[in-house]
Amino acid sequence: MEYEYEIFISYAHIDNEPLAEGQRGWVQLLDERLRKRLAQLLGDPPKIWRDPKLQGNDEFSEILVHKISNVALLVSILSPRYLKSEWCVRELDEFCRQAALKGGLTVAGKSRVFKVVKTFTSRDGHPRQVQGLLGYEFYEYDEVSGRAREFSPEIDPNRDARYWEKLEDLAWDIKLQIERLRGSEDEPAAPLDSEESLPINSSAAAIYLAETTYDLSGQRDKIKRELQQRGHQVLPDKELPLRAPAIQEAVRDYLKRSRLSVHLVGENYGIIPEMEVERSVVRLQQELAIERGDDAGFSRLIWMPPGLQPKDERQQKFVADLQNSFMSHNGSELLQVKLEDLKTIIQTRLAQKPKPTPFVSEDAGAARLYLICDQQDIDAVKPLHDYLFDQGYEVTLPLLDGSEAEVLQDHKENLLLCDALLIFQGRASEGWLRMKLRELLKLPGYGRTTPLLAKAVYIGSPESPTKERFKTLDTLVVKNYGDFNPVSFEPFLARISQAQGGSR
Repeated sequence: MEYEYEIFISYAHIDNEPLAEGQRGWVQLLDERLRKRLAQLLGDPPKIWRDPKLQGNDEFSEILVHKISNVALLVSILSPRYLKSEWCVRELDEFCRQAALKGGLTVAGKSRVFKVVKTFTSRDGHPRQVQGLLGYEFYEYDEVSGRAREFSPEIDPNRDARYWEKLEDLAWDIKLQIERLRGSEDEPAAPLDSEESLPINSSAAAIYLAETTYDLSGQRDKIKRELQQRGHQVLPDKELPLRAPAIQEAVRDYLKRSRLSVHLVGENYGIIPEMEVERSVVRLQQELAIERGDDAGFSRLIWMPPGLQPKDERQQKFVADLQNSFMSHNGSELLQVKLEDLKTIIQTRLAQKPKPTPFVSEDAGAARLYLICDQQDIDAVKPLHDYLFDQGYEVTLPLLDGSEAEVLQDHKENLLLCDALLIFQGRASEGWLRMKLRELLKLPGYGRTTPLLAKAVYIGSPESPTKERFKTLDTLVVKNYGDFNPVSFEPFLARISQAQGGSR
């Protein structure tokens, strides 16, 4: 369908009044920057209409109705004044009415209305036409204090990166919708609300990027932006409901459509939805992802910023539960790495194809043994490494050089491919040892379907009361605080030989 204008910006005029002499209005700046950025993204200037002469007491004329009927997309700038303005609400009503008569309110399943929220307004007070739409919020809301601070549109003296990132998100999504509309002109037989023309790579997986607390909203936006630019569908694509039962129903549906869920856990506990006693929205989503199970190759990533310091007791308990009791669920991982490494891990996970089942056959040759140690113990394991190699084992040590993402990926590959596993603790801390033992619980989640031939913990010098107290029923434990003695290792090698059918 042909339109006179591709975009109409609807706003309350008080929101365009400068706060100080010499400044330009907020809406004026958004208009100018959208025009320039969209021209860069599309390759030609978009047709945008914003009438700066309209006043609140002007009549809602037939001319305005005619113009609105010839607009493809509406950018509705919400604010407290917008919600109280009869004029603004009528613009929104009229656009939706005209859109329903001319192809529908959606294009390829995406709304033709873009909800820009300049100033904080409660979600339940938003106009019914935009209820449920994901908004472009140009402010930060502090859930603890209950205050909102708008992002600054000014360039000097300090550029607010959050404003420009949100502007980029808005421009990118409008660009995609304009391309859908322009594409539909070449294919008139396809209805505008058809799902067939989604600009999403059909081979790219859908990802559930869980809603998070305000302190991590910027990090979530960066991940979402990169995933969308790579052609992935990012869910949820609508606002989550306000009541817990409705949230659970919506999240279950989103997770069912997703291959991977990503959960960002920050310093705040977050909002507790209606009809829920103590679980926050963040915690509810995480528990529903566990419930999702391991069918259809689904997996889960939980990320915490390095050095995370939870602010209240509820969040402290939630984080402690995750760190101390985390159990693997089909490839689930608990990560505390840099944001850029998290993005790399997400892409690596999405690019992974089902791995062949590791197996050991009679003609498989030397058994592969993964010798895990901390970097500070790399010299101490040399006698052990040499002995095992002399006994005919293919021994692999951890990757110690490279980025965090590369080291983690190499570690997981070794866990999948090895036939037997040995954890060496010398100078490494008790926390490091516990973390490595918990990783053994995650092996099925990483994709390993066959058991290890044998696994053991070798505890070496320096001696300590903590090491002396260490016991576990899950693996063989060898303690030797002096020079390496091959005799102490015979039970471990015997287990490997027995599992191989006595071939060694």
